[in-house]
Amino acid sequence: MSQDNQPETALPGVLGVVDVAIARLEAALLALGVILMATNTVANVIGRFVFQNSLFFSEELNRLLIVMITFSGISYAARHGRHIRMSAIFDKMMPPARKVMMIVIALVTAAVMFSLAYFSISYILTVAKSGRVLPALQIPVYWIYLWAPIGLSLTGLQYVLTAIKNVVSKDIYLSSQVLEGYSEDEYEI
Repeated sequence: MSQDNQPETALPGVLGVVDVAIARLEAALLALGVILMATNTVANVIGRFVFQNSLFFSEELNRLLIVMITFSGISYAARHGRHIRMSAIFDKMMPPARKVMMIVIALVTAAVMFSLAYFSISYILTVAKSGRVLPALQIPVYWIYLWAPIGLSLTGLQYVLTAIKNVVSKDIYLSSQVLEGYSEDEYEI
């Protein structure tokens, strides 16, 4: 983030605009989800212990928010290069081979994310046909799962942007924003 709290991008042109739009969407979904979950949980605790009456919808709302935060968070983690890496072989490669490997890894991961988004849409359509609704909120159950294809697609886009960043840059990037390497508090074993 820049000093005026606007997302920065290291990508040129239209890709930069897409990158910033994704960053803003991720931030909004994560912030909104966490704030709503905290507010809902605190209100439920106050209701339960002060008024001896829980919010009837609290558990269902938190379940929806957990799914939203989880699938928004995977895209956020990809943006910041924070996913788990198995890098023993990768770290032993020469830089040109690491760069090619990073591009391949990013493109394969993007393909997996887009495939999972496709399959999640198929699942959502199946759940929608069932007509099930949440008992307390009386909203269709499939609404909870709509966040899965959104988050998976955003994550896929993050990995596509990572591949592009590695193609157009001389350095090796874990994400479109994060250079490959270890920080001071990380150690190569």
